[in-house]
Amino acid sequence: MGAPMVARLLDAGFSLTLWNRTPAKAEAFAGRVRLAASPAEAVADADVVITMLESGQVVEQVLYQSGAVSQLRQGALVIDMSSIEPGVARGHAARIEALGGDYLDAPVSGGTRGAEAGTLSIMVGGGDEAFVRAAEVFQPMGAVTHIGPVGSGQLAKLANQAIVGITIGAVSEALLLAAKGGARPEKVREALLGGFAGSKILEQHGERMLQRNFEPGAPARIQLKDLRMILDEARSEGLTLPLSQRVFEEYRALLASGNGEVDHSGLLLELERLNGVRLGSADEEH
Repeated sequence: MGAPMVARLLDAGFSLTLWNRTPAKAEAFAGRVRLAASPAEAVADADVVITMLESGQVVEQVLYQSGAVSQLRQGALVIDMSSIEPGVARGHAARIEALGGDYLDAPVSGGTRGAEAGTLSIMVGGGDEAFVRAAEVFQPMGAVTHIGPVGSGQLAKLANQAIVGITIGAVSEALLLAAKGGARPEKVREALLGGFAGSKILEQHGERMLQRNFEPGAPARIQLKDLRMILDEARSEGLTLPLSQRVFEEYRALLASGNGEVDHSGLLLELERLNGVRLGSADEEH
């Protein structure tokens, strides 16, 4: 996700300093950006700092435990576009504001395709002034919605991931059911796209399932992480979410089978394992 987002910002004319935990990923932009040797060097003197990392724990390590946060200039705007726990985002905001900076949590949805096309859905939590200040930064990356105060962007992302995870499970079951009964699953998908069952998940991940293309855009382990956050947030609010719980268990089984690095549409693999069948066309089944 980070690389195409960087490319969009560069094409829009922004001057960037990059640091990545995997240096080669930042070095791919050598000649177009300034490469930093550490997180502290990356944030020093920056007007806007953007983090796009795997989890709240990694954000904590990279920006805070490393000491990088102490290098922020007065008035800097920190935009965390990672998907992290809402409570962690609120804690990060308090620390940034205590240092004289502004903070927005701004997780995204749309996957690698959306990042490349600049059509991400960007869900933002934070103050009005900080949101207005960030508008020109968000514009090249996608459509932005100010959800509410700090943490609200992360709550919206959890809602997104609940729908994504559950719908991937539903598409997997629907296509397998149709194929096992003798229908051509590619034609079932084609027909359903024109009705109430049509969705981005059916369109993009249904295609992945039919092509058995499970090279990760979003790895299954990240979907499991997000579902765990959903359930943790639900418990803290006194809610029971049975569908999210069931899909969480299915993704956990998928990872236990050694498939943590497949795309999250690879949940189909766990359903196939459970049933001892493989999704194929009617011709393949008979």
